[in-house]
Amino acid sequence: MPIKVYKPTSPGRRISSVDTFSDITKHKPEKSLIAILRPQSGRNNQGVITVRHKSGGAKKFYRLVDFKQQKFGVEAEVLAIEYDPNRGPRIALIKYADNVKSYILGPEGLKVGDKIITSDQAIEAKLGNRLPLEFIPVGLFIHNIELTPGKGGQLVRGAGISAQLVGTEGDYAQIKLPSGEIRSVLKKCAASVGTLGNADRRLIRWGKAGRMRHRGIKPTVKGKNMNPVDHPHGGGEGHSPIGQKRGPQTVYGKTAMGVRTRRRDKWSNKFIIKSRRAN
Repeated sequence: MPIKVYKPTSPGRRISSVDTFSDITKHKPEKSLIAILRPQSGRNNQGVITVRHKSGGAKKFYRLVDFKQQKFGVEAEVLAIEYDPNRGPRIALIKYADNVKSYILGPEGLKVGDKIITSDQAIEAKLGNRLPLEFIPVGLFIHNIELTPGKGGQLVRGAGISAQLVGTEGDYAQIKLPSGEIRSVLKKCAASVGTLGNADRRLIRWGKAGRMRHRGIKPTVKGKNMNPVDHPHGGGEGHSPIGQKRGPQTVYGKTAMGVRTRRRDKWSNKFIIKSRRAN
């Protein structure tokens, strides 16, 4: 997916870039696979803002992506590669041999006309196929990884990322995640082969506040520009530093950088072989 830079006809256009969508083969979503997505704008059922800097954004349908892919042994053909406004990677519209259509996450290199299959047995681990970790060769790159067999993929679902299967031992497989963390996952859990597409998405420069509002993101004011009553960094003359504090803080006074947020007694700590913080 190349990035396009326009002629700078305005200050906002000068520093922004856009996606060319050159890899898209179908522009309108499949009507049977969409749902109404009602914006929440970061408010709870009482109308109180619980998540800051969120707004409605542009209207969009939610694409019903199948993260489980549990039609075992039924071959599917890729009909189209589509844009999904709700996520980074592209999605692929597939049609099974029994004429059922579905959306899946689109790995890099998957093309219209390709055949893919999901199996709970040993099959060829080619691009797009989905199978249990115990049948995937060590060293392959995978995505949409389950943590509980049959629950559907929960890990590695962002644009341009993948995990690597580094080994299997006993009932578990060891996976190196994009963060660098090495984690044990039951080898009965399924994963899809390949690296997710649309890797250049991170290179887009949004350029101006208006485009961020279309994405559902409100303007974010720095804490040091606020008054002391509004933020721990507030106050002072002009653009002042944060003062005598040990480090940056959130609007609620909690340490914002360099502090662990994962509970020390979290039940899944035993599955982490190597932390992403380890050197």
